[in-house]
Amino acid sequence: MEFTQEEKVYVEIVQKAWDDAEFKKELIANPVATIEKFIGKKLNLPEGKTLVVRDQSDGSSVYINIPAKVEVDAELNEEQLEAVAGGVWIGPDGGGCIPTFPPKPLSPGPFLTALS
Repeated sequence: MEFTQEEKVYVEIVQKAWDDAEFKKELIANPVATIEKFIGKKLNLPEGKTLVVRDQSDGSSVYINIPAKVEVDAELNEEQLEAVAGGVWIGPDGGGCIPTFPPKPLSPGPFLTALS
């Protein structure tokens, strides 16, 4: 499995925080400035988003991360309905084909987006 550049940077940041107590302290206190200094470029955080770093290295504690709730719109538009419609198309000559649909690329989370 190959890591993306953003994943590699994330691993480097975590490793540095494990190895360097002062870096970890700065990262917790001011994550954006510390990461920008570390990677040598400005982070591209979405407007209105903040970056929060919590020290979860205490082995005597168990941490649970509660992610933001995703609201799902259960209504499908015409394009979505067409994409999920099943069946086989029978052409005028009696031949058929099974449609295939190109997958949409996954959207990275805010942290990976910010690093790009």
